[in-house]
Amino acid sequence: MPEIRGNEWKYVQECLDSGWVSSVGAFVGRFEQMIAAYVGANYAVATVNGTAALHIAVLVAGVKPDDEVLVPSLTFIAPANAIRYVGAWPVFVDAEPEYWQLDCQKVVDFLERECQWRNGELYNKMSRRRVKAILPVHILGHPVDMDPLLEVAQKYNLMVIEDATESLGARYKDRMVGHLGDIACFSFNGNKIITTGGGGMIVTDKEGWARQAKYLTTQAKNDPVEYIHKEIGYNYRLTNIQAAIGCAQLEQLDNYIAVKRRIAATYTCGLRDVRGITAMREASWASSIFWMYTVLIDELEYSMDSRALLERLSDAGIEARPLWQPLHRSPPHAASQATDCSVAERLNRDALSLPCSVGLGDQQKRVLDALKMPKDHERRY
Repeated sequence: MPEIRGNEWKYVQECLDSGWVSSVGAFVGRFEQMIAAYVGANYAVATVNGTAALHIAVLVAGVKPDDEVLVPSLTFIAPANAIRYVGAWPVFVDAEPEYWQLDCQKVVDFLERECQWRNGELYNKMSRRRVKAILPVHILGHPVDMDPLLEVAQKYNLMVIEDATESLGARYKDRMVGHLGDIACFSFNGNKIITTGGGGMIVTDKEGWARQAKYLTTQAKNDPVEYIHKEIGYNYRLTNIQAAIGCAQLEQLDNYIAVKRRIAATYTCGLRDVRGITAMREASWASSIFWMYTVLIDELEYSMDSRALLERLSDAGIEARPLWQPLHRSPPHAASQATDCSVAERLNRDALSLPCSVGLGDQQKRVLDALKMPKDHERRY
């Protein structure tokens, strides 16, 4: 559930009183400036949602039809869809087993062994398509180990498009997630750490890219008086009311992150002695926001698999959820190439995300009690 505890009512009232409720108004620019300042980027462009932000980011990064973009298999489907929106192709890469993020070594291995450098560009040997970009996704609030990606991207002149939609406020080696690659995207959907109801944001240090992103998200108007359009544009604008809520939410973000980290610490401590449950970890080089606290269930050790536990929790009025179907198994993307993604498949099979919203409070004890229920009781349940 979203937390509404700050200036949301006040800022929305300002929109209503002024009459600026649509895509024009002071809060849109204010929200953009606040996000840019928070992550340390030079520019930010607000969008209607995170998927729209990804679509535009892929376009302005120069990805063309029949290009390829490396993307993790273990993530929500939006980045793969955004790649297909522009006529390009995702190449799915496995997760690593420790922190469940994109396996950067497998990315490097693919680029070094399965591709060839020709006429100043990198080509996939099997598909013969140009490899244009890497799109890491910082899932569950934890950053990807970005340095190997940035190094190989520089070597082969590849663009790095960060999907930071789940990880606003996370840090990688004291650098803010969303300010590591060439361009990045955030989401403010209702389930994110801060929300505008919907909404997204593109951030970049590249002035030309930011200008092009603003142009494309506002119907590509070259002459707004005469309605001249020289490119295909998109109605991807964020409303002033949504931006007003976003400004108020962003004022609370550091507090929300502190709460998320306390919830995570309580789960990790409470589940330490429960056989068959492996808690999510945080790398020494990372500061996670623990957006979605997730555990792995060992069927043999715990006496039930993750889906049986999901059902039992649901019967007890506790909402949990599995991770996403790995994208290399997704029917809409069956024609796309994938490396061996066995880790992603195992994580999808064994993982459950537990209740962890900022307003969770005392309900967390009930979740822990349900997870620690004795095995003989579980068999009778």
